[in-house]
Amino acid sequence: MSLSAALGIASDTIGNINVQFALIGNNVANAATPDYAAEGVSQQSESAGGIGLGARLGPVTRSVDTSVQSSLFAQNGRVAALQAEATALAPIDAAEGAPGSGSDIASLLGGLTTRFVALQTDPASATQQTAVVTAAANLAQQVNAVSNAIGTARQGAQDAIVSDVATLNSTLGTIGTLSRQIIAAQAAGQSTAGLANQRDAAIDTLSRLVSVNVLPQKNGDVLLATAGGLVLPTDGSQFATAAASLGPGSYAPGGGVPAITLDGHDVTASLGGGDLGAQVALRDTMLPTLQVNIDEFAHTLSSRFAAQGLTLFSNAAGQVPAGGGIPVQAGYLGYASEMQVNPAVAANPALVRDGTTAIAGSATGAGAFTPNPPGGPAGFNTLIGRVLDYALGADVQQGVAQKPPATTGLGATGTLGAGFAPPADLAGLATAVVAQEAAASNGVGSALGDAQGVQATLQSRLSSGSAVNIDTEMSTMIQLQNAYAANARVMTSVQAMWTQLLQSVGP
Repeated sequence: MSLSAALGIASDTIGNINVQFALIGNNVANAATPDYAAEGVSQQSESAGGIGLGARLGPVTRSVDTSVQSSLFAQNGRVAALQAEATALAPIDAAEGAPGSGSDIASLLGGLTTRFVALQTDPASATQQTAVVTAAANLAQQVNAVSNAIGTARQGAQDAIVSDVATLNSTLGTIGTLSRQIIAAQAAGQSTAGLANQRDAAIDTLSRLVSVNVLPQKNGDVLLATAGGLVLPTDGSQFATAAASLGPGSYAPGGGVPAITLDGHDVTASLGGGDLGAQVALRDTMLPTLQVNIDEFAHTLSSRFAAQGLTLFSNAAGQVPAGGGIPVQAGYLGYASEMQVNPAVAANPALVRDGTTAIAGSATGAGAFTPNPPGGPAGFNTLIGRVLDYALGADVQQGVAQKPPATTGLGATGTLGAGFAPPADLAGLATAVVAQEAAASNGVGSALGDAQGVQATLQSRLSSGSAVNIDTEMSTMIQLQNAYAANARVMTSVQAMWTQLLQSVGP
């Protein structure tokens, strides 16, 4: 081999080593960067006529298990969705109180029942009458608190949707910009590893917003599609939605709940999974279901007492909203947030003994009742018996079953269901309402723990194949330093030989 060939090989090798030093430095610097895949470079020996001419570096590549990465992206969406649901349900849990805790509506209804039992033994006692009103007020306030917590959570979901759509647009814009750079670099034969790492980080963010499938293209681009089949735009097209203040009667589509649109088309249903999909489900289905259930309890409670001649619970005007609308809850959507002790009863607690309303009686409804007139018997207990036997019982009068609470056709559009069979009495309805919300919350909490475990496993598997291993990088660097030193010695030796050769042929 000639001296010039040896010098060229050593020089090229040092150049290759410098490139690899740069990669090691980049890897070490990004060792703690999420979604960063270690970069490496391959070498290919070159020769001519059987004589080695050194090595040529291939393009910079990344070490990524795309199958595991795809599974991780999907799991990110599931975890983000469950986290959104857990966050939304937590304050409702706090307002609801644990079943049997004494502060939940079932327990407070039991407390009201106990007060009526005590009043029955001494109907003339002003202390017992006031105790009934206080127990009723505690129950009404708890119903209000639960309803308000649900309304606040639903408004929070709507606000989160607006924020998520903005993040979705900016993230897709970032992915589009990086993809165009990758396409250009790949076409020019340049490395795309660094750009691909940046794009993966953006896709990771995207995967937490919506469930997304990532389909690599031959030119270096990626096709992004939701589980609902919607292709996500990376060309600058924007999703749109609007801020809104939601009430109990707001519904989607077209009922005061803004849609998410793309090019003017409603694509809300195609954006499932992830935080955004969960917020839509919370806003449009999960939280409205909890709201209609607490509304149904409030209206059934008020109606059954009023049917026996005691309008104990009402709105601020002292009225129980009418039922029987189309849909069934049309007349009392949101009633749970405004139900209170009838102002007339609050002002005159003796009405819990005497009654507020005369009842004509019917064969299918409550029996006839005449309130205790002013100056009537102090020990009047007819109404108290009706409350304990019928308002709180399974029958509206002896042998006639109560009209069951509505459990289907609920909500502003009549499309929601309670999720449980109609209980016979108020205690059963209160228990069902509390238990359903608790079960939903517990289910989300349990699923979230499992999902996070799977996510951690996938992250570990992906990292084991793609994360930077500092020990490996340091070992490689030592090898490169040795190779650098060896090639530097070759260059020094060749230079010395050239000097001696020139001196030997000189004048």
